[in-house]
Amino acid sequence: MPTPNASYSVRLRLEISNQPGMLGRVTTAIGQAGGDISALDIVEATHDSITRDITVFAVDEAHVDQIRKAVEAIESVTVVDASDRTFLMHEGGKIEVRSKVPLANRDDLSMAYTPGVARVCLAIAANPPEVHKYTVKKNTVAIVTDGTAVLGLGNIGPEASLPVMEGKAMLFKEFAGIDAFPICLKIDDADELVETVERLEPVFGGINLEDIAAPRCFEVEERLKSSLGIPVFHDDQHGTAVVVLAALWNALKVVDKRMEDLKIVVAGVGAAGVAITKILMEAGVPNVIGVDRKGAIYSGRENLDASKRWYAENTNPEQRKGALHEVMPGADVFVGVSGPGLLVRDDLRAMHRDPIVFALANPVPEILPEEAEGMAAVVATGRSDYANQINNVLCFPGIFRGALDAGATQITEGMKLAAAAAIADAVPDDELSPGYVIPSVFNRKVVELVATAVAAAAHADGVIRAPHTHVAP
Repeated sequence: MPTPNASYSVRLRLEISNQPGMLGRVTTAIGQAGGDISALDIVEATHDSITRDITVFAVDEAHVDQIRKAVEAIESVTVVDASDRTFLMHEGGKIEVRSKVPLANRDDLSMAYTPGVARVCLAIAANPPEVHKYTVKKNTVAIVTDGTAVLGLGNIGPEASLPVMEGKAMLFKEFAGIDAFPICLKIDDADELVETVERLEPVFGGINLEDIAAPRCFEVEERLKSSLGIPVFHDDQHGTAVVVLAALWNALKVVDKRMEDLKIVVAGVGAAGVAITKILMEAGVPNVIGVDRKGAIYSGRENLDASKRWYAENTNPEQRKGALHEVMPGADVFVGVSGPGLLVRDDLRAMHRDPIVFALANPVPEILPEEAEGMAAVVATGRSDYANQINNVLCFPGIFRGALDAGATQITEGMKLAAAAAIADAVPDDELSPGYVIPSVFNRKVVELVATAVAAAAHADGVIRAPHTHVAP
């Protein structure tokens, strides 16, 4: 049974008869139902009863209902309320806009707004690059989606994707101090999406594309990179790829292998799979085999879209064919960005010595770490309840922080490789182990390390905006 977790947590408000042993009966019932109690609070106590709030972690909604019924079955216990804590957190949205400067008097108002603001407007009109200095553009990123490929949920539309984009905005602010705002678009094709984002460019200092289905996401990113003068980054592609590369660099130290000797099988050849493949090849991996629902991708396979045609022409040098289990023998590394339960222990047994397994499907990976135990030398997943979580939050806040601070006009391959190296370096060599090849998402040093490395790479790659030159109106 999966582990109870905070995403399915409920606050049970119970009115319990004020008798010895009643609390024990309640906690025992919750435990027997598989719930995990995380907090106990007294709301009110009288001679006859005690009202308590008990916070319980569950596995899913059905499990929450099971726990509630177990408590309701206890004589002299009344369930007053059962509140889903995740939904409570989202009520009214999770982000807001606040002023950075006070408006305490007429002087403040006259500088922040009319008439003083006109002087700043005219300065920008005379020298447009100063918009990066004197407006929110300096520190603002648009999180753009059409809701067609929301992680684990699929094509749920722009409205339903908004809570995810709000969460992304929180991560930008919490980890990198960047003001990000969700832009969830009701869009039907790539042309509309590109045109809409182009019209948003005056406001934002960077564009983070998110949860856009392949192959549309590839076209949209390439066109926006060409037409905009600000960094454009599709996190589902490149964020995942950067963190995978960082984890692989460290995993190779653990198993004493080299990039140039690797055979890697990638399951899932959508946005993330293609980007992972490209960055691994950029880092020196000579042999990558991609597998989709129809099997291995090879030159000459029919009915491939543009991104898979590139894949067929540039990977799988031995032209291997067949299903996943047919191309796994001899592989050093498995990277899964596909779906649950694709791998079994026999697949790992057929791999090369000390296999590395990155099973990144969420919430259920291609193979659970406990199923790979004793067969894989290093295992990573996308989940926070296992060691080695490959999470994009290690990447995108620092990449945008570095790009914005440097005044970068784009995000280059060199900047991505620098980010991966910085993430890998956050784990000291003397602390590396099979269970620790990637830093924690709560390691606050990671953003600073990534931002510094990315800014330096932006300068080295020559993609820095010209310095501001103030022109008085």
